[in-house]
Amino acid sequence: MKVMLVMAITADGKIAKSSDHFPDWTSKEDKKMFAEVSKKHGVVIMGDKTFFTLAPKSKKNASINAGSKEKNNGSFGAGQAFPKPLPGRLNVVFTLLKKPPKMKNVMWVGGDLNKVLKKLEKMGYKSAILGGGAFLNTQFLKKKLINEIWLTIEPKIFGEGLGVFGGDFEVNLKLLNVEKINEDSVVVKYKVIY
Repeated sequence: MKVMLVMAITADGKIAKSSDHFPDWTSKEDKKMFAEVSKKHGVVIMGDKTFFTLAPKSKKNASINAGSKEKNNGSFGAGQAFPKPLPGRLNVVFTLLKKPPKMKNVMWVGGDLNKVLKKLEKMGYKSAILGGGAFLNTQFLKKKLINEIWLTIEPKIFGEGLGVFGGDFEVNLKLLNVEKINEDSVVVKYKVIY
């Protein structure tokens, strides 16, 4: 199965200020491109922290700490706000939650990355978009499961924050294309060389 990592980054290489940073800082052109490419492939894969950044900001969900058994005992209680899945595609969400909420167009998964990709292939999918976060991106890269990386470089600098990947490793890339999507933003597409 082909896996394409598609992320927006700041000029200093950050994807967010923190793991619960709502991705409202990216350009409308980047959002449109992400929606189009992920709908075309039919699947977007993400970690639960990334998924829960899609939830509306409110006091009800301020205590949600995706994957944290200390705050939610591995499940969620009544009255908590949940994110709406990205429409028009299957949302595959990696989680440690024991009882994730049942949601339309969401497949909660855990464990072996290869097994999840094989399950998606059995479901008829030929490719998937990986949408973060940094921990899941790193796991996919270390297992040599990412074929392409598409980075939208936005005209912002966060200084501190999360990078696309974490850890100490080195991977070579081959430039495929650079596309200007608005006055200040470009999409850089790479093939991953293992």
